Amino acid sequence: MTGRVAAYLDARLRRGPLHFTLIDPEKSDAAQAAGLARGAVAAGSDAILLGGSTGISPERMGAAARAVRAAVPVPAIIFPEGPGSISPDADALLFMSLLNSRSPELVIRSQARAAEAIRRLGIETLALGYLVVAPGMRVGEVGRADLLDRSDLAGARGYALAAEMFGMRFVYLEAGSGAPAPVPEAMVRAVREVLSVPLVVGGGIRSGADAGRILDAGARILVTGTVAEEHGVEGALAEILMEVTRRRAR
Repeated sequence: MTGRVAAYLDARLRRGPLHFTLIDPEKSDAAQAAGLARGAVAAGSDAILLGGSTGISPERMGAAARAVRAAVPVPAIIFPEGPGSISPDADALLFMSLLNSRSPELVIRSQARAAEAIRRLGIETLALGYLVVAPGMRVGEVGRADLLDRSDLAGARGYALAAEMFGMRFVYLEAGSGAPAPVPEAMVRAVREVLSVPLVVGGGIRSGADAGRILDAGARILVTGTVAEEHGVEGALAEILMEVTRRRAR
């Protein structure tokens, strides 16, 4: 069954690539999160992801989700760091498996423990295979990831295709928040060639030029967070969003 947020994303993807703005409720309180979301959506962002830090409480996540939903007409989607960050106040939840983690906890066990509660709360889930690419940054450390080497195109293709065969709706290549460079275009292109589900790319995308290269390589959804946190919605984020919207007009 396709939920409301999944249907919204499917419809938008038929028009071209999308952009998600990632906001960390531990770094931005509810009012700040709403302000960032309002500016990002006005500039062209298609959804707001809420997450990023470890130890986000359900209360803080809920407050951010309520504020964002009141501020903008696009979905507020939880990007969970664990079961403790789940809140029914968001529109949907990325139900994600960190496929190249050495920890079974992050591949399947925490998801299994949370599944019944998520269903009881009535939260729409978006199944996503999550892959951390070198350098990985903090998420690679916390996620105990066997980082995908930036030249390991065959490994990336294998993981991504396995995620699709498991029935996941999205595959996410993540270089890590604050990474000095994005996922290589060659890897994006190699993965896109074997996938029929949307490819999400995040981490290290700091300019319109970065965004343009990743989109041209085949990404269908870009995720950025650091540029908005550090510089607001002007400058680099506006340039990134311009690259996304330009490709919708083609």
